Amino acid sequence: MKTTYVLASLAVMLTSPALAQSAAEKTGVNSVMGVAPKTEDFVTEAATSDIFEIESSKLALERSADPATKTFAQQMITDHTKTSEELKAFVSGGKVKATIPAAMSSSQQSMLDDLKKLQGDDFTKKYRSDQEDVHEDAVDLFKRYGDEGDDAGLKAWAAETRPALEHHLKMATEMNK
Repeated sequence: MKTTYVLASLAVMLTSPALAQSAAEKTGVNSVMGVAPKTEDFVTEAATSDIFEIESSKLALERSADPATKTFAQQMITDHTKTSEELKAFVSGGKVKATIPAAMSSSQQSMLDDLKKLQGDDFTKKYRSDQEDVHEDAVDLFKRYGDEGDDAGLKAWAAETRPALEHHLKMATEMNK
């Protein structure tokens, strides 16, 4: 019964042209199916991910006593500021029809709020864990768009940017060992 409901829900989402990928992207269906996000979804998710990375890493510079975590956080600020600027150039230059969000998603804000409640080792452990999670998502997002996105320039940028995100994921994974 549950399977039938899920399949019916997927069918409705995937056959509604205006909402197909947006709804499927938000629910994680696109990721599971390996489907590229729509350009607007890609821009939104990439931009909000950068905002979270930058803000959580600024917090890590203030709250973590661990030198490796501070070094990682500084690299996240530098690298994600760069990708934010590059993404904004695509949109502001009129190359891509999308809107850059001004704030992170509510789930990312919730993650940041949870980090703000922590200090010391508790903060460092949570920050590191969050970094691994968000970089897994980012690598997946950039892979799907880089492989099959519908805007050629943005697709090439996603493919070119993905190795840096994979490196971030590797670093985060190593810190969590």
